[in-house]
Amino acid sequence: MGGGARQNWLYGLTTIAVGLGCVLGISLLQQPQLARLKSAVTDASPEELKQQDAAQIVYLNLVQRSPAFGFDNLVADWIFLDFLQYFGETPVRNQIGYDLSSEYFEAILNHDPYFKDAYFFLSGSTTLYAGRPDRTIDIMNEHLSQLSPRVPDEAYFVWRYKGTDELLFLGDSQAAQRSFEKAAEWASIYSDPESQAIAQISQQTAEYLANNPESKSARISAWVTVLGNAFDENTQRYAISQIEALGGNVSVDEQGRLQIQQPEGD
Repeated sequence: MGGGARQNWLYGLTTIAVGLGCVLGISLLQQPQLARLKSAVTDASPEELKQQDAAQIVYLNLVQRSPAFGFDNLVADWIFLDFLQYFGETPVRNQIGYDLSSEYFEAILNHDPYFKDAYFFLSGSTTLYAGRPDRTIDIMNEHLSQLSPRVPDEAYFVWRYKGTDELLFLGDSQAAQRSFEKAAEWASIYSDPESQAIAQISQQTAEYLANNPESKSARISAWVTVLGNAFDENTQRYAISQIEALGGNVSVDEQGRLQIQQPEGD
């Protein structure tokens, strides 16, 4: 191996080592927080749990600003795993809530704005559990300009999440109409049946809103999105109750698939 090649190899190896060291450092910073969270259910008061959340905010702010030396995807994945730990501590969350959800996703998406599943969990956790659809929309707006129809794959789902939150939780039918139109535009470039169906449904929802901003059909369509993406039974039951309150009917066919019947008229 020549001198120049050896130097390049050593430089590459050093870069990798620094990057891994950064990730390791982040993980070491994280461990005390995880340990405290694990013991919180049995021996911590609500005041102590809130102090732990405050410490976690400091960690998230630090990791959000820290350079990742080219390992941004890995850091984003690590923070996402930390979020799952946070979200899964149900007894703790029942005591003090889910207020840190948006902080996690700010950190995740700042490192990897193309992490499509992060937008899904952002909408579910920050909108439904933390009750902050405004924060959900702000974070999405911050990063959507970096996406394109094919980056990440099926990025049109992000526009649907945004439109759903705008319509159902912010009551902004005009913004929702624009988001569903964008979802339809992006989904239409894909040739697979699912994407084509999403394009059609999104366009129909946008047209409902253009003709009638208070459209029940548009809201039912949005609640169907919530129902289809729900990752817990409480959200599923809530979505079904909202569909039925709007005059829709939810049933299960012989194959176990949900069937949604729209009300007559709108």
